[in-house]
Amino acid sequence: MKYKLTKNKKTIGEITLYQIEALKDFSDIKKGDLGGWIEKESNLSQQGDCWVSCRARVYGHTWVYGRARVCDNARVSCRARVYGDAMVFGNARVSGDTWVYGRARVCDNARVSCRAWVSGRARVYGDARVSGDARVSGNARVSGDAWVYGRAIIT
Repeated sequence: MKYKLTKNKKTIGEITLYQIEALKDFSDIKKGDLGGWIEKESNLSQQGDCWVSCRARVYGHTWVYGRARVCDNARVSCRARVYGDAMVFGNARVSGDTWVYGRARVCDNARVSCRAWVSGRARVYGDARVSGDARVSGNARVSGDAWVYGRAIIT
């Protein structure tokens, strides 16, 4: 086991989140470090170097695994997956059957939702929105106030 749920908890609506604590050193995490907030152990893999830190929250039927990171004030919920070397940070929100993977980054105030995929070295940042069945991949950048939705493919 690399982390445990602590007794520190907070409630969002009807969901109770628990702060995590590292049980061993891995990557840049040291034993005893307090992390972010998750609803249940299935939200964050006990394998690999994945981690939820700071004020970040991960809940619902959501999975963070591999070497993925969810940091700062980011939120990941509603059947989203964040894996590989992906990062979700800043005030970003990822939700709703969404996949963020590879070396993808979702940050600032960006929103990725509703079955969208962000992969490869793609970046979604600023106040950008990616939703629906949209795919952003490769070295693509979606930023500013851009909205990518429906069945759009940006590579």
